[in-house]
Amino acid sequence: MLVRSILAMSLSCIFASSAFAASTAEKSLNPTKIKDVAIEDPIDPLAINKPAEQASSEAKITQQEQQDLNQASKTLDNLQSTEDNTADIGTAPTSTTSSTSTSATAYKGSWSLDSLNNAQWSENIGKGQFPVYARAHVMLNNAHASPGAIDGSSGKNTLKAIASFQQMNGLKPTGTLTKETWDALVANQGSKPAYVEYTITAADLKGPYAKSIPHDYALQSKMPGLYYTRVTEMLGEKFHMDEEFLKKINPKANFNKVGEKIIVSSVRNQLPEDIHLIVAHKGAKQLYLFNSKNKMIASFPATIGSSDTPSPTGTYKVTGVTPNPWYSYSPSNFVQGKNLKPLSLPPGPNGPVGNIWIGLSKKSFGIHGTPNPSSISKTASHGCIRLTNWDANDLGKKVKSGVTAKFLE
Repeated sequence: MLVRSILAMSLSCIFASSAFAASTAEKSLNPTKIKDVAIEDPIDPLAINKPAEQASSEAKITQQEQQDLNQASKTLDNLQSTEDNTADIGTAPTSTTSSTSTSATAYKGSWSLDSLNNAQWSENIGKGQFPVYARAHVMLNNAHASPGAIDGSSGKNTLKAIASFQQMNGLKPTGTLTKETWDALVANQGSKPAYVEYTITAADLKGPYAKSIPHDYALQSKMPGLYYTRVTEMLGEKFHMDEEFLKKINPKANFNKVGEKIIVSSVRNQLPEDIHLIVAHKGAKQLYLFNSKNKMIASFPATIGSSDTPSPTGTYKVTGVTPNPWYSYSPSNFVQGKNLKPLSLPPGPNGPVGNIWIGLSKKSFGIHGTPNPSSISKTASHGCIRLTNWDANDLGKKVKSGVTAKFLE
């Protein structure tokens, strides 16, 4: 029980009780709080045995780090002011539409392996779900400008990923998928295909899987793990894909037979090593990484607080990374259903904080995963920085304790 209590997470960072509903949409909740009871803060799992003065010292920001953060913040301010948030991201802003231009509907194409890998940019693609965006999503992902769950659609997460890629590659960061941007993405991708054929294995089907994730925390606490509930959910996260999009491009697959071949995205699972600064931009709903040379090296769509439960302001330090954390529910933080006693919820990708926790020196706050990857940046959180499980896991593999993290409005 000591390990479980050490890995406690607080109310400010959890999903509300409806986060485990069958729908993938995250729902807001106003949980009941017990009055006149002290709120229990989470215990830092990696600094629990450190003297208080040592932990405090490690959380201090040096003058050089503050200067680096100021420069990074200026870079992001410029990026935000340059982005065209109203643009059809497939349309080059300076292009002129000729009478021979083809409408966006002509570029829908089929969802075959060839059409996904050979999709080409053209003027006036417009908004929608097209193979060109599906290919762009993979190329953006592999360039460390995450679009979140790959679904082949235009939208804010796509625009933000394009703007980040442009910023990282010396292009004007408009968020518009211009020909220049497309050519840079293709060059960065090289000869590696965006989509590949994958053969379902016995291990894929073995799991473990849960029949369902119950709504009640008391029932969740009795489970061996908050596992995936189906093969398509697991494969979607494995290949950074929206589950429904995975099904769309594999309309004849049943996903329950060893040896069955399906189309999946060919994505990276490694970030650059030199992570020096982390900036959580609340307005953009993005998490940005900078290296020691103050160059942006990666970005992720993120859910960062809400108007009711805002994320903190200020600058903090990463205190450590906990893979597959136990979640300790305490009724002194909030009351879920009729649960009036503390509960320990087992680890798993469908846990309240996904399958990884990156702690910050600000008590009760951290960076973590989610059971609902397709909702990232589209809903609110209870104060923490929420990423897709795969983006959080990628970050957790490379970020070091002591890295500076700043919340930017």
